[in-house]
Amino acid sequence: MSIAARIECLPFTRFHWKLLFLGGLGYTFDGLDSAIVAFALPMLKNQWHLSGPALGLLGSATYLGYGLGALLSGWWGDRSGRRRVMMSALAIYAIGSLLSAGSSSFTAFFLCRLLSGIGAGAEATIIAPYLSEFVSARYRGAFTAALTGFYSFGYVTAALLGFMLVPAMDDGWRWALALTGFPVLMLLWWRRALPESPRWLDERGQTAEACRIVGDIEESAGLAVGLTTTTDRGTPSLRPVRDLFAPKLRRSTFMSWAMWLAITFSFYAFFTWIPTLMIERGMTITRSFGYAISIYFAQLPGYACAALLTDRLGRRGTVALFMVAGALSAIGMAVSQTPIEVLIFGMMLSFFMNGTFGGIYAYTPELFPTALRARGMGLASAIARLGAIASPVLIGWLYPLAGFPGVFGLTTLILLSGATVTLLFGPRTEKRPLDNEQAFAKS
Repeated sequence: MSIAARIECLPFTRFHWKLLFLGGLGYTFDGLDSAIVAFALPMLKNQWHLSGPALGLLGSATYLGYGLGALLSGWWGDRSGRRRVMMSALAIYAIGSLLSAGSSSFTAFFLCRLLSGIGAGAEATIIAPYLSEFVSARYRGAFTAALTGFYSFGYVTAALLGFMLVPAMDDGWRWALALTGFPVLMLLWWRRALPESPRWLDERGQTAEACRIVGDIEESAGLAVGLTTTTDRGTPSLRPVRDLFAPKLRRSTFMSWAMWLAITFSFYAFFTWIPTLMIERGMTITRSFGYAISIYFAQLPGYACAALLTDRLGRRGTVALFMVAGALSAIGMAVSQTPIEVLIFGMMLSFFMNGTFGGIYAYTPELFPTALRARGMGLASAIARLGAIASPVLIGWLYPLAGFPGVFGLTTLILLSGATVTLLFGPRTEKRPLDNEQAFAKS
């Protein structure tokens, strides 16, 4: 049996639960880091006397770093291994978060958020393809969607910190940012024993090491250790990135870019600005942050619902459904007149937008073969960060001109366009082997 075939025979074991927990904690801290900035921005606006576009530029710094980190992690992950990228990225993220808490100027804060974003972007990009390579096809969709569901715990934690800590003192935002960095050091310690992806090792000719890792998982599950018929092939050359644009993959490549771009633009337009927009509509800081907690809590069932539907409706169908439902929720936000209407439709938008992420993190790694998976995921994520970079700045410019209806009308249009592209051009990937090149050619 090949390494891939042995992995496909594995049940869901305690080892996989450990992967889910340690990988999920990484997404928790990524979500916490991303969301806490939204609660710091209103304070920085007052303390540093920033304009709307300048405030949007600070909001975009993290996402610019995300794009750079995603590009670097894709190339590095396919060349040097998934685990090395994950550990290094987490350390960079922690350093950036801690330094940003001590920043005393616009420039210093921007640069520190950029550094933190590079780490968080590399971490977020590599976790899903790395950990999904340990899981058989029958569990992979629900596993990856559940893995990304840990993002919501980070957003909820950020909302609680923003509500209780940020308004409590002038330097509350500094303490909140610092608290996003310290726990990561413990996670680095916990992750030190995680093995490299056996699929990647086998692809790179290190079959003996891949056999040892898979054998350990089989043994821990109470199974007989299998035999692998393939032998070490030596280290093959790294496949060129242009293979992502070969006839059998280019449709998936370009579709993934459009899908990610639509989702991330809409997501970060909403979550970066929602506390500030609520304050602009007359709410107090405390009340707006309290509403944000409820909106962020709606992420939890959104991810859970996506995890349940990825294997029932398929990855493509789940992503498109949640995008359309998110667009309808954005329409509701655009016409909301009272705080309770803002809360209801904000919770609906949060539910469906986070459900889309549960879907695309399960879907995207399955679009590319092992030798190109990290770079395929990295490019899609990096392209998506263009939307994340542009949306805070664009909303800062658009809101004074078009108000609430203009902001969420734009979100609606982008989500509907993304859903259409996904349905028309996205291949079905359910149950498709991750290592079968012929399967990618037939999609």
